[in-house]
Amino acid sequence: MGNPLRILIIEDSEKDARRIVRELRRANYDPIVKRVNTPAAMAKALEDQAWDIALYDDDVQKLNARAALALIRKNGLDLPFILVSGTVGEDLAVSAMKSGAQDYVMKDDLTRLVPAIERELREVKVRRGREQAERTIQYLAYYDPLTALPNRTQLLERLQQAIVDGRNGQHAVALLLMDLDRFKQINDTLGHHHGDILIFQVGLRLKRVLFEPDFVSRLGGDEFAVVLPSLAAAEHITMVVQKILKSLEEPFAIENLPIAVEASIGIALYPDHGTDAETLFQRADVAMYEAKRTGSGYAVYAAELDQHSPRRLALMGALRHAIDHNQLLLHYQPKINLTTGRVIGVEALVRWQHPEYGFISPEQFIGPAEQTGLIGPLTHWVLHAALSDDGVLRRAGKPLTVSINLSARNLHDARLPGQLAELMRARGGSPERLELEITESAIMADPARALEILSKVHGTGIRFSIDDFGTGYSSLAYLKKLPVDAIKIDKAFVINMAKDPNDAVIVRSTIELGHNMGIKVVAEGVENQETYQRLIELGCDAAQGYYMGRPLPFADLNRWLDESPWGLKKD
Repeated sequence: MGNPLRILIIEDSEKDARRIVRELRRANYDPIVKRVNTPAAMAKALEDQAWDIALYDDDVQKLNARAALALIRKNGLDLPFILVSGTVGEDLAVSAMKSGAQDYVMKDDLTRLVPAIERELREVKVRRGREQAERTIQYLAYYDPLTALPNRTQLLERLQQAIVDGRNGQHAVALLLMDLDRFKQINDTLGHHHGDILIFQVGLRLKRVLFEPDFVSRLGGDEFAVVLPSLAAAEHITMVVQKILKSLEEPFAIENLPIAVEASIGIALYPDHGTDAETLFQRADVAMYEAKRTGSGYAVYAAELDQHSPRRLALMGALRHAIDHNQLLLHYQPKINLTTGRVIGVEALVRWQHPEYGFISPEQFIGPAEQTGLIGPLTHWVLHAALSDDGVLRRAGKPLTVSINLSARNLHDARLPGQLAELMRARGGSPERLELEITESAIMADPARALEILSKVHGTGIRFSIDDFGTGYSSLAYLKKLPVDAIKIDKAFVINMAKDPNDAVIVRSTIELGHNMGIKVVAEGVENQETYQRLIELGCDAAQGYYMGRPLPFADLNRWLDESPWGLKKD
């Protein structure tokens, strides 16, 4: 079969139409042809089917070229139009081409027909591609491609117009910024593809509960915004917010897994909180973080809340300074071998004593560091400091494994293997004394990339353990492929295992699972002798917890190693 080609021939002569078909078949085309010669017949043909090209003979009695072209334009078609005639003169051909025809061919030389058709088909393909690109660019300029909701650009235009209308009509305008709570945890656990599905479904629910003139937009990530352009009374805001929050109460189904979603909404009002779009955005953002901090669901901007946003910015700036000027410190928590009752390693935990704010808990700066990209320099500092301390222990004849936590961003950084190799060379460290701890969710965010990087690093002799095991949604079949030396049972299961039979079952099953996979099992959160003894009975390999030792500064750790019954002191 030849190449399919749909041709509308506007021609009185059936014989001439057959000549055209034969010429096309000789050029390896398989034409689908419709011959018309009246305005009504042409209009019906254009309505019934899509055509690739139109060929017109100017001898048609009841339909001139201008009228035929007008019918094509009336239907909104980009259809190449070629005159094929035995009588058309140059003046008439030029006139027709000015009206929209693309080319003309004389019937006594139909060898020019196929090249003319192919040239016009190429040009229309280029033209349509360019038009599609322009439409795509225009769409992306104003819409979010994931949810099909208006994007930030369109939202700002609508908000600014609402402010102008509010000023003229002397009524209030509200801006609502909404952020999904713990979305990063969902994204890290289920993967970015499933996170995108969730964002799409949230967008659908918002569209269902909000109607004109209210305006909903996706700003990016897990952030949405709503403009209420005409508020008759302040209590209307509460009604809308409650409607939004209620719409999120029913769990979302992601591959048959019910996902509960909560949100925090910040509210700023024109003219009370600002008279321009930028100010309203900034103040709605402050209110949103207050709602997130308090867990209240939503908050309205108040001037006294503004201190929180600058403090976060100041903390991240101060963290960069603390990293660059070596103002952080490490504490080390001992890890005890449950067979010997002696320390076999330590976990390095970063601490920060801020000169103005005092002690900053890791929860306050680790998460923001990951979000702002500071997690890379922070992890590099921890590695450098821990390897320096390990050198001191090594020279003192104290052989311990040092464990360091990696975030998802660290794990998926292709530069990690090279950076580790350079650090080991610079510090003279022994790879087998270094253990990197990663979470299930960090692995499953991008399993293929995680496997590639883990394999490269593990090949140098550095060990890996899976931290907080049991809290993620990882695939056991996939975990078996990973170069992992140990799994750490999350302390949430260990702390109450002596009293809670369900936790005890989880701990026992995890120990058996790890041993069946040929890897060691470490329990976290051991806070009493009963739990410690139960872990020994279950065959757990090692444990950490306040019962054996709290996290200690390096100087105190050195003394602990010499003096503690769990330490390295020989009997």
